[in-house]
Order: sequence, then C-alpha cells, then structure tokens
Amino acid sequence: MSRVVVDNSVRLAALPAPVAARYLTVGVQAGKQDPPQVALIRASRQLVGGEARWDSVPVRELLDEAMRRFSDGRTAADAWLAPRLHATIRMTRAEASDPELWNFLALVVAPDYVVWRHKGAAAGEITGTMQVAPAVRFTGPHHTQAFARLWWAAELFRDGDSYEPAVTAASNQDMLNTVLRLEIVDHRPTAQAIVRVLAGLMASGTSKLGDHVNALASAVNTAGGTLLYDVIAEDALPDTDALQDWIVEADYAPAVPWESLPDGPGDGRVPAKAVEKLAVMFEKLHAEAPLRRRKQADLAVQDDEPARGVSMVKAYIVPPRAATNAD
Repeated sequence: MSRVVVDNSVRLAALPAPVAARYLTVGVQAGKQDPPQVALIRASRQLVGGEARWDSVPVRELLDEAMRRFSDGRTAADAWLAPRLHATIRMTRAEASDPELWNFLALVVAPDYVVWRHKGAAAGEITGTMQVAPAVRFTGPHHTQAFARLWWAAELFRDGDSYEPAVTAASNQDMLNTVLRLEIVDHRPTAQAIVRVLAGLMASGTSKLGDHVNALASAVNTAGGTLLYDVIAEDALPDTDALQDWIVEADYAPAVPWESLPDGPGDGRVPAKAVEKLAVMFEKLHAEAPLRRRKQADLAVQDDEPARGVSMVKAYIVPPRAATNAD
C-alpha cells in the first residue's frame, strides 16, 4: 500500500462498523489494496463541533513522521506516538469511547500506518500466502485497535499534564496488550503504581521483562478482587474544568513537538502518597508471583476477544470518601 493522501478538507468522522467491515478486505489488510476513500467518507457521520481537533492533517503528519523515525523498529513507534496522538486529538473519554472514530482513522486517514505497524507482527497473521495486519487493528476494541490503544494508553497512564509515565507504559508491549485491558487501571494511583514497578524492572535490566509484566498484571488484578485499591490509596478528584479548557485550546494550540513531550491536560497529578503505598504493595505481589514462560500462541491477538475492563464513559474513578461527602 502506498502512502495514503488525505485531502486537507477531510475531517475526522465516525465510520459505522458494518461499513468498515464491508471494505476491510484481505487486500487492505495486506497493504495490497487501498480502501475506497470517497465511499467511506460518504458513509461516515460527522463529529459534533467544527473544532480544529477534528482536523485530519495534523494526525496524518504525525503518523508520517512516526513511520519515518521508526522505519527500523516499528514497535518503538508506540511510545513516541501515544502521547502525541493524545495531545493532537483532544477529547473526553466519552468521545474516545466511540469505536467509529477509530474505524475512520484506520480505514480513511491512515490504513497504510496500520499495515506498516502491525503487518506480520505476531503469530496467526498469515492469510493464504500473504502476511496481513489483523482485522482488530483496524476495527477492534480499545486495547487492540491500532490508534485507540495508543490514545487510551496515554490517557490512562499519564500523570495529569505529564506524559512521562505513559511513555514508559507504551514502551512495553505487554503493558499495552495485557494491562491496558484491565479494569484496575481506571484507578489512577493503581495505574501509576504499576508503571513505577515497571520502571524499576526496566532500570534493573530485568531479563524476560514481558514475563514479569504479565506476572505483575495477573497478581495485581487478582488481588484487586479482594483489596479495594481505591480505598487503600485514595485518588484526588481531577479538575474537569481544566480538562475542558485543554480541549478547547486545540483551536489555537500549535502542533505537538516532535523532539520533546507535549503537555497533557492540567487536571491534577495523582497523589504521590497513594502511588507510593500501592507501589510497595505491588512490588511485593510481583516478588511472590510465579513467572510463566510464554508460548508463541499466547502472543497472538485474539480477534474474537470481547472488549472489557476499562470504563471508557465515566471520567474517572471517584474516591469513596469524596462521594460520601458529596451526598
């Protein structure tokens, strides 16, 4: 598939799943065929509001730069792209929960990026004699779709306006493939504590890092069934007005920087004491968790996996005490 050229007048829109499925052919997945751009645009629903945040040109430029920078290492593009995609497409969680937006981005704006990044990246991606990018990378749930998973990784693992933790998270494929889908990362201190443990493992040069991340995720998620992390480590209520201001600023904000991290919404940092308390607990859980040697089949993305886990509609986990006081 050659580079997709998007007309400057094309804005991000919502592409219905049945239409996306109709035109998602094996040829498109293999990069041998371009999707019918005009037909897809006509079948799409315009997003509410005419703000600059729905402009497709900055997104396309960002993806072109990612492909140029990481031509020798596709997976490394995730950590660079996640915060910049989030800061370019500024929206609420409710808006980002619409899979039709991501369908449009994958099939109209940048199908070539999906193929470049995900073609032949894991087992089970060969159809006939052709390597293909799995269908779930074009139209899948938030934790597998090529662009949704990056936006949500930046959203769930950022610490207020700092994307540094999100970069750490997105630099590890097991964080994206496993942890991103877990409900526990709805709680900001839990998400930050997991990233802190990951950073420690990376800094110590831990071998078979993926096995450790999966063991950590399993242990933390299992313990979360009985330990109420949001009670043990209370979160502060984020400033939703600041989030809205950040979204509105997209109308006049400059393009995201390529050599430094952009600023996220200034809706407040996660309480440091809450993160520290959980990080100590998670390090102990990790130390006691058995490591599992992963088989190649375990690395393949399952096309029939239902979306689950993270709440993509509510803004944040509300601390129980704060909710009681509000009543």
